[in-house]
Amino acid sequence: MPASFAGDFATQPLEEIQLQLDVNVRGVFLMTQAALKHIPNGGRIISTGSNAGLAVPFAGIAVYAATKSALESFTRGLARELGPREITVNLVRPGPIDTDMNPADGALAPAILPSLSIARYGRTKEVAEAVTFLAGPGAGYITGSGILVDGGISA
Repeated sequence: MPASFAGDFATQPLEEIQLQLDVNVRGVFLMTQAALKHIPNGGRIISTGSNAGLAVPFAGIAVYAATKSALESFTRGLARELGPREITVNLVRPGPIDTDMNPADGALAPAILPSLSIARYGRTKEVAEAVTFLAGPGAGYITGSGILVDGGISA
């Protein structure tokens, strides 16, 4: 989440709100719909949610949290639809991950770090490992669910 998307909802430009809805919700819906034409029975759908889709850890991210919350319901609903085909549908829910969009030394870090159980930002590799697990054979009976990769900020 770019820092420019964080801020007072009352003054957030409609363009920013629409961009977040388009990328975080509409994009996932359209990509999933297109992918379903090619996913065989027993396949996997794994989306990227956020810990903010479950609980909002700080003020200023209402729209972002709402878009990620939409993925929670979408994941559960789609899991019901695709269960007969044994296609699993799950989310990975990253928290603060050190990326270009949310660097560990960025403007939001001082507000975030005290809330973490593990006192550091996560690494992209740690998110990738959760995706790898959900894509693998050990997750064949996990659907409509998600994995928090958030350093305990949601604890």
